[in-house]
Amino acid sequence: MPGILGGMIAWVADGQFHPGYFLLVMLGLILNHLALNMTDEYFDFRHLVDAFANHDNPYAGGSRVLSEGIIQPKEMRTVFSSFYVIAIGIGVLLGILRGPFILFLLAFGFFCAFFYTAPPIRFGYRGLGEIAQLLCFGPGIGLGAYYVQTQKVSWEAFWGTLPFGIMLFSMITINEIPDYFGDRKGGKLNLVARFGRKTGVWLFILSLLSAYGAILAGVLLSKIPVLGLISFLTLPIAFKTISILRAHYQDPIKMAPANLGMICAHNFTAILLIIAYFIVGFKSDSLIPSLLPLIILILLYTPVAQLIIKALWPRRKDEIQRVTSQA
Repeated sequence: MPGILGGMIAWVADGQFHPGYFLLVMLGLILNHLALNMTDEYFDFRHLVDAFANHDNPYAGGSRVLSEGIIQPKEMRTVFSSFYVIAIGIGVLLGILRGPFILFLLAFGFFCAFFYTAPPIRFGYRGLGEIAQLLCFGPGIGLGAYYVQTQKVSWEAFWGTLPFGIMLFSMITINEIPDYFGDRKGGKLNLVARFGRKTGVWLFILSLLSAYGAILAGVLLSKIPVLGLISFLTLPIAFKTISILRAHYQDPIKMAPANLGMICAHNFTAILLIIAYFIVGFKSDSLIPSLLPLIILILLYTPVAQLIIKALWPRRKDEIQRVTSQA
C-alpha cells in the first residue's frame, strides 16, 4: 500500500511517474514483504513461540505451516533467502539508477525486516518490533517509492504514507493480544507481552485513532488532498473494533472479530486514500500514470478481499439464520 501511494504522490504532487521504476519497486516490496512474513514464521518456530501459541483465534499464532509440518523449515529458509536476494538486487539496481538515498532505505528496510525476529537483534522480542515496522512499512516505503520517481524526498510523501505505518502498528498490537501467554512463554517480549494485555488494548486504541489524526493533520497542513478525508468512512469499523476488543480482550476466541475488524479498517482506509489520490491525479491524456497504480492495487488486493469476504460470510450467514429462526 505505501509503495503504491508513494508512486501516486509523485504523480499528483510533482507530475512525475516512470512505469518501469514503479513496477520494479512493487516487485521488490512484494518479495521483501513475503520474506519478512516467512522470516517471522521461521524464527518464531525455532524459538518455540508457535508451540505455545493460542490456536483458537484464527488471527493469532502465525500461519502454522511449520508447526503442522506442511513446509519444512529448511525449505522456508531457502525461499525467504532467495526472496531477500532478489529484493536486495532490485534495490541496488534502483540505487544505482536513481540515487544513493535508495541504498540507505534498502539497508534500513532489510534491517527492519530480517531482524524483526532473527538473532541477534530480534526487534520483535525486545518491544521494538512494532515501532520498527511502523517506520519501515509506512514512511520508509512511501518515501522510497516517491524518491525513485522524483529523486527527492517530500513532506507530502511522508504524511501521505504515515497513516499506513501507524495502522500497521495497530495491527501488530491487536494480533499480539491473543498471543500474550504464548509469546511470554516463548520469550517474545513484544509490547503486549512486556506490559500486559490491558496496556496493549490502550496502545491499540491510541495508535488507531492516531492514524486518523495523522490523515486529518496531513489535510490541514495541505500535505494530503482534502478528498483524502473519505478514508474517515472506515471510522465506524474502527470504533466497532475498539468496542469488541475492550469487551473481550481476555478471550482470544471472542476477540477474533476485532482482529478481523482491524484488517478491514487497515485495508479499506488505505484503499480509500489511494482512491482519493487517483481521483485527484487522474488525467485522461496520461492514462498509464493515472491507472497503473490502481491496476496493481486491484491485482494485489483481490485475494485479500476474497479472504475478508470469506471470513465475514459465515458470521453474516449465522446472523441471517438467527433472525429467521426468531421470525
